[in-house]
Amino acid sequence: MMRSLWTAASGMAAQQIQVDTISNNLANVNTTGYKQESVNFKSLLYQNLQTDEQIAASNNPTPLQVGHGVRVGTTDRSFSQGTFITTDLVTDMAIQGNGFFSVLNGEEVTYTRDGSFRLSYIEGGGTALVTSNGYPVLSAEGEPIIFEPDMNLANFGVDDLGNMYYLDRETNTTLDLGSLMIVQFANPQGLSALGGNQYGVTAASGEPLLEGEVDGLVRSTIRTGVLEASNVNIATEMVNLIVAQRAYELNSTSIQTADEMLQQANQLKRL
Repeated sequence: MMRSLWTAASGMAAQQIQVDTISNNLANVNTTGYKQESVNFKSLLYQNLQTDEQIAASNNPTPLQVGHGVRVGTTDRSFSQGTFITTDLVTDMAIQGNGFFSVLNGEEVTYTRDGSFRLSYIEGGGTALVTSNGYPVLSAEGEPIIFEPDMNLANFGVDDLGNMYYLDRETNTTLDLGSLMIVQFANPQGLSALGGNQYGVTAASGEPLLEGEVDGLVRSTIRTGVLEASNVNIATEMVNLIVAQRAYELNSTSIQTADEMLQQANQLKRL
């Protein structure tokens, strides 16, 4: 009888994580570049209720088994493309494709799909292209992107491949300002979420692959004046939330039923 209690309890614990994940998705529905997460479940060990002799005597090739519940196997992240929101700010960028922007977080390089960049004045003169959290955006050479302090943003631009340029209207010439470091990963689902719309490299994700230098990569398209919205589907998440809530309630009912059966068994013992 205790088996049913623990089995139902494992179901409640698993559905609680499902609800937590869905709640996080809904909370980030307006977060720039956020990627929807989902929970995958795995069954726990099964117990054989028959010995080998009993199985042979029953002439049944399939043994009598009972499961011990469920657990969360993995939480996966969907990197499907989000919709684009027009901002008309030249420093706002979005990636159409599988790429990631590279930023310097302290001494560590991290990666993001959030292209809500800004210019920030730095000591010694110049302005740096930074994220909304203030982290420097990296160039293809792996260095922070720094511009002249008097640069007119109206003359700044980025082409489809992430090459930055400045149009000098006095001389009618275009100055090359370098390129953004856009990378891809063999397994982006293996990236570690660090918060603040940033991801870190893990053994599962593989090392970053620099677009334009690795053969076989389909290069991303950089769009300026727009941001990538969250790819969370509100309708789907609401349906998933209802299903998780009902599953939680059913497991709770199973515990109540098992408890009532235990009480009845105890009463019979007294008689």
